Amino acid sequence: MAHKIRCVVLAPAIVFGMLGGTDAMAQASRPDCTGPEHRQFDFWVGDWEVTAQGGVAGTNLITLRDDGCVLHEHWKGSAGGTGESWNFYDRSTGLWHQIWIDGTGGVLRFAGRYADGRLALTGESQAPDGSPVLHKLTFFNNTTDATVKQVWEQSRDGGSTWKVVFDGLYRKRN
Repeated sequence: MAHKIRCVVLAPAIVFGMLGGTDAMAQASRPDCTGPEHRQFDFWVGDWEVTAQGGVAGTNLITLRDDGCVLHEHWKGSAGGTGESWNFYDRSTGLWHQIWIDGTGGVLRFAGRYADGRLALTGESQAPDGSPVLHKLTFFNNTTDATVKQVWEQSRDGGSTWKVVFDGLYRKRN
């Protein structure tokens, strides 16, 4: 009685993967978020009470997620508004990004750089009439008293003039 011999040829990548080699290689070559540029905005991480114009504006919980690659903001305004943002450093462009989504479904997108103890972001949206609105959002790291100042400015004339729409001071809640 003759026996049939079956021969299966496996690609080297499959064999290597079955032996655990690709996982080890992926871990060794996979970028992570431990570099100093990824830590530039960590001064915003915390559980904050936010004041503006002499009164409490709301609370803001900023957490690190996804192995320190994302700062996740959870805003609760004292007048009832809510929102969240996702903040991350894009190593391919060298820019920080923020995507803000409020409780009404409004979305703002910002991008910018960290320098001299502050993160300065810019973005553009549309007013209800369709005209462009420019935004500047700046976070200041106040190392002397461990607070964070956030200033949000808008321009409706292409950047010729700017109006401060929010000037908030963050103090840690504990």
